[in-house]
Amino acid sequence: MDKNYLVNKSNSLITANYDLSLQEQKLILTLASTVQPSDEDFKEYEFKIKDFMELLEIKNNSGYAEVKQMTKSLMRKVFEIREGKDTVQMAWFSSVRYREGEGIVILKFDNCLKPYLLQLKEFYTSYKLENILSLKSKYALRLYEIMKCNDFRKSFKIELDEFKRILGITEKSYSVYQNVKNKVILQAQKELSTKTDISFEFEEIKTGRKVTSLKFIIKSNKKVNAPIDEVGADKQETPLDQIEKDIKLIMDITNNEFSEKTAMLFRELSKGDISLVQKIYDYTTTKNITEGKVGYMRQLFKNFEEPIKSTGVGTTKFNNFEPRNKSARYLYLEEQCLLGQATEEERREFDEMRGNSDR
Repeated sequence: MDKNYLVNKSNSLITANYDLSLQEQKLILTLASTVQPSDEDFKEYEFKIKDFMELLEIKNNSGYAEVKQMTKSLMRKVFEIREGKDTVQMAWFSSVRYREGEGIVILKFDNCLKPYLLQLKEFYTSYKLENILSLKSKYALRLYEIMKCNDFRKSFKIELDEFKRILGITEKSYSVYQNVKNKVILQAQKELSTKTDISFEFEEIKTGRKVTSLKFIIKSNKKVNAPIDEVGADKQETPLDQIEKDIKLIMDITNNEFSEKTAMLFRELSKGDISLVQKIYDYTTTKNITEGKVGYMRQLFKNFEEPIKSTGVGTTKFNNFEPRNKSARYLYLEEQCLLGQATEEERREFDEMRGNSDR
């Protein structure tokens, strides 16, 4: 157990709806930092309660009882994740075992969490455990993860109701926006800027006189802990204005056929080369593709070569790419999984099809 361990979580788990205490979150994340994203299955993770108490700076003499109470509470807390149009309810742990007299606890994540913590390849976020250990607000911790999840795009907008849903803000007092601002956002803003590798600014978006949405602008905080890039994110910091300009341009190029989220994906796959997005989209329009277009284009990004000019005619070529090898259904399922819109049944079907294609 080390504060320099990495926490790896799928973005859909980060934006899931749950309400945990600060210490419960830290317990979950400490355990998650011991999981390797390449693992095929969860193990029974064993650690000394004394080490956990030191890591979380729990200095009272009732730490053992406190940890035991936390795990008991977590065993009862069900949370929700959205999978496409479905809402899935699940638990954090499948089992918790204490070795009495030895000061050791053995935890095992529930198997339902496997898609969100294991075999992670796309749309997941990584950060050092130490970034969250000194935070004092449970909402600051949740906001840190949400900011890291969106760090690659440098800004994002979210409706106020959705913001409160994700953070599990249900207290009646928070029906007043000013309380959300003062007790959640401003407090988190102060903590993140002084204790983590990122900071943020925010703008209030109003409908009439009422705040209905928020825009967050994320900044690197190099004075604290060096940030770890999210998989698929830009390796160099790109000015916010340029990213927004690129997204708008991609939307125009593709005739607003896709969402902003998909436009962001195309920008990442092309490494910011908007002319490449144009070429691939133009090529795709020559094909009769009724579904799975995002998955089809994604394959083209991987296999694109510059036009051959020796013939005197510019001909777009895709190296070793045979579209007919992948069915329209395969490409459609890949698209749904990529965008986080696949149902559990579609995800299983895609995994089975992908497994068969690898044989």
